[in-house]
Amino acid sequence: MAAGAFLGGAASRLLPASIPLRFFGAAVAYHLLAWFALLAGSEWLPRFEAGLGWPLAALHLVTLGVLVMTVIGASLQLLPVATRQPVPPARWLAAIWWLYTPGVAALALGMGTGRPLWMAAGALAVLLALLGYAALLAGNLRGARGMPGVVMHGWAAWVCLLVALATALALALFWLGVLPLDRSVAVALHVAFAAYGFMGLFGLGLSYILVPMFALSDAPDERLTIASCALAVAALALAALAAFGVATSVLRVAAIVLACLAVALHLQLMRKALRGGMRRQLGRSFTLVRVGWVMLGLSLAAALGVALGAPLPGLATLFGLTLIVGWLLTFLLGILQRIAPFLASMHLSRGSNRPPTPSSLSAERPLAIHFFCHLAALAGLALAVVAGSPRLAALAAGVGAVGAAAFGAFFVVLLHRMRASAPAEQNVSTRAA
Repeated sequence: MAAGAFLGGAASRLLPASIPLRFFGAAVAYHLLAWFALLAGSEWLPRFEAGLGWPLAALHLVTLGVLVMTVIGASLQLLPVATRQPVPPARWLAAIWWLYTPGVAALALGMGTGRPLWMAAGALAVLLALLGYAALLAGNLRGARGMPGVVMHGWAAWVCLLVALATALALALFWLGVLPLDRSVAVALHVAFAAYGFMGLFGLGLSYILVPMFALSDAPDERLTIASCALAVAALALAALAAFGVATSVLRVAAIVLACLAVALHLQLMRKALRGGMRRQLGRSFTLVRVGWVMLGLSLAAALGVALGAPLPGLATLFGLTLIVGWLLTFLLGILQRIAPFLASMHLSRGSNRPPTPSSLSAERPLAIHFFCHLAALAGLALAVVAGSPRLAALAAGVGAVGAAAFGAFFVVLLHRMRASAPAEQNVSTRAA
């Protein structure tokens, strides 16, 4: 499917604007809260590996509050277009948002303050909301037509989501004194299947839609997208066996090698899409995307160091930093600042002869501030981990918070300009966001 064909099918399968925008808005808010939580836990961050506290709360504010929140809003809008299926009922998506958003807040607050009952209440709400999302996602993928590579990534991410939820439940029960699964096994499975599995595979799969769409290029070769996904799934399978103690060192190294091959093939397809597109200048947003891709490779290098037991202080923390903040968050923020104005423009195109362009809905100055602050914060956190410096970690978290506030300003301006440009009959929908 060429980018033009994708865009042509998008207008007829739009959710109400309030649905994706409320998910994106919650992600923007949790982005800022995550940096505040990291600032509160900066004393323990440089050597943090596990345990309750504000670093753990910050981690889940990023993963659940920013990454998964955005994936829900984006996937339930984009996948029906890619798979040529009806969009889910808006009231179901709104119900998921109302359950999931306070659940993330309760879970993070429980982690930060060391209150297991708050954690359990938040985890239950998050679990129920994500099970509802999984049901909607499965219904969409089951009837999918077209883009088999994207669909395969979607199914693989769906399975990983179920594994991530099961292991998250086991870890939550651990803090309540119940041990359904060995904790080290649950942690290893949760990291692999939540980060590389659910969020990672979804990020790779949606890239096959979004990168050609923004670059105005043809969709990547389906055979190669399927091959990349198969390699990634095989890597996760080996990682799962290793987590259960089967030839642990050998299978972990083998899993990383397969993951590297999957990533190399994916990046080759992305490079071809960007080079073959009619739009070559994609600005700072795609600089963040490219930085995210570099960090993905570095996260695998750090994972290899952990698997081989490299004697480097803070290596496990550095692995988590490159994986969550370096790859997933950086990549997503680059995509989100593109997709939010794009969807807003698509909504405004209905009932308007001359709808505003995505660029006219965006505020460039806040995005520029965010760009430099985010990269500076990422570099500062890496230095803090290497040097074991809580003060440097606090400074980096403060810079990250400034960048997150700037990104929030971008989103507020987007909503304001969207309302100002909307026909009268659309104002109610945009206000609901």
